[in-house]
Amino acid sequence: MYPTSNNFKIFKALVLFGAVLALCVVVLGAYVRLTDAGLGCPDWPGCYGALTVPQSEAAIQHAQEAYPHSTVLVGKAWREMAHRYLASTLGLFVLAICILGWRAKREIKTSAWLPTFLVVLIGFQAMLGMWTVTMLLKPAIVSAHLLGGMSTLAILVWLAHRHWGHCSANIIHSYPLRLAIRFALIILLMQIFLGGWTSTNYAALACTDFPTCHGMWLPEMDFKDAFHLLRDLGQSANGGLLTLASITAIQWTHRLGALVTLIYLSLLALNILKYWQLKRLALLLLVVLFAQISLGIANLILHLPLVLAVAHNFTAGVLVIILVILNSKITNKK
Repeated sequence: MYPTSNNFKIFKALVLFGAVLALCVVVLGAYVRLTDAGLGCPDWPGCYGALTVPQSEAAIQHAQEAYPHSTVLVGKAWREMAHRYLASTLGLFVLAICILGWRAKREIKTSAWLPTFLVVLIGFQAMLGMWTVTMLLKPAIVSAHLLGGMSTLAILVWLAHRHWGHCSANIIHSYPLRLAIRFALIILLMQIFLGGWTSTNYAALACTDFPTCHGMWLPEMDFKDAFHLLRDLGQSANGGLLTLASITAIQWTHRLGALVTLIYLSLLALNILKYWQLKRLALLLLVVLFAQISLGIANLILHLPLVLAVAHNFTAGVLVIILVILNSKITNKK
C-alpha cells in the first residue's frame, strides 16, 4: 500500500467539516427566512452597495438615499449578510474539496466528479440566492434554494461517511428493502419541498387547529393557485391576491405529506431494526422522526414560535443526514 498523501488527509478532514458547516448554513437560512430577513439587503452580493451592513448614521442615510424603496433595518441586514458570509465560506470549502479530490483521486472513496458536481451545485445555489433578492422572494426560487441547500448537505454527508464510516453491500441482501431505503430519501426531499413551499408562501398558519383544518377534515381548498410554480409571492396565477383556500391547500398538502413520511419512515426503521449494524441508526431515525412531527404540531398549536420553527428546519436536516448515512452504509465503497 502507498502511504496516505497530505491531499487525501486534508480532503478527508474538509468533507467532515463541510458537512457540519452545510447544516449550519441550512439552519441559518431558515432563521433568516423565518425572521423575514431575506430582503434585509435589497442588492446582491453586497448590502446597500457595500460588502458589509451600513452601521453609522451617515452610512445608513447614504444607503437609504441610494435605495429609497427599501427601509434600512440593520438587524435584518446583518442576519442576511451573516448567512451570505457563511454560505460563501462553505463555497470556498467545497472548491478546496474539489481541487483536493482531483489531486487525490486514486485515494478518495468516491469519484472525483462528485465534488466537481458539488461545485456546480454551489454555484447554482449562489444564483438562486441572488434571484431570491432580485425576484423579491418568489416562492419557486426560495423553495429551490432550500432544496439546493439540503442537496448540498446530503452530498457532503455522503462524502464524509464514505471516508469516515463503515460501508458494506452485504448488510442487507433483500433488494426490495434496499430499494425502500433509497426511495426514503426521495420521500423526505419531497416533504422538505412541501415544507419550504408552505413557509415561503406564509401558509404555515393557514389553519391552526389540529388534526382538523378550520374544524374540517377536508376544508375548502384551491390547488390550482396553491401550486402554480411561476407566480409571485402572495399572488395567484392571474395576478390577483392569493386566497385563503389556496394557502389552506398548501398547508393541508404539507400535513398529508407529513403523514405519508411518518408512516413510510417508521415502517422502514422498524424493518431495519433487526440488522445489528443498522440498529442504532434505525432507533435514531425513529426518535428524530417523532421529534420532527411533534415540532410540526407544536408550531401549529403555538402559532409558529421562532425557536420551534428553526428547530423544525434543523431536525429536517438531521433526517437528511440519517437517511444519507443509511444509504451509504448499505453501499460498497469504490
